Amino acid sequence: MDTFLIDVPMPSMGATVNELTVVKLSVKPGSRVAKGERIGELESDKSIFEFESPCEGTIRAIHAQPGDALASGAAFLQIETSDESLVHLKSAAGLKAAPSAPEAGGAPAVWTPRATKLAKEAGLDPAKITDIEATGPGGRVSGDDVERYVQKHRT
Repeated sequence: MDTFLIDVPMPSMGATVNELTVVKLSVKPGSRVAKGERIGELESDKSIFEFESPCEGTIRAIHAQPGDALASGAAFLQIETSDESLVHLKSAAGLKAAPSAPEAGGAPAVWTPRATKLAKEAGLDPAKITDIEATGPGGRVSGDDVERYVQKHRT
């Protein structure tokens, strides 16, 4: 049976909740999961709830760590599966890794909410930073990228 990668999106919790925070992860890349198996815990501004695997497969990438806030609909993790009912979530990246940074002259990097928050807390303007390495999901700037950038430029 052929397998393919799917990008599992952060769930939508209604019209008033536009982002969720990862509280806990129960899996790591390479973990086998069953449909309905608990993957982790997510928190909205109103509650904490369990997030379950939408299919049987193997976790190939996790795009957020505990403490990260992701917008509803943003790619949360990638699963390699053979579940044809989820082909609509098929990853555009196929089985290849996403690029780590935009090409010269390309579109500016997209920042995760956590990255933006950390940059502002460090007194930086994300719109003016052009030399940061973006290693997050889909080539986005992650919180870890900002922490490395601040450490490199402040020492």
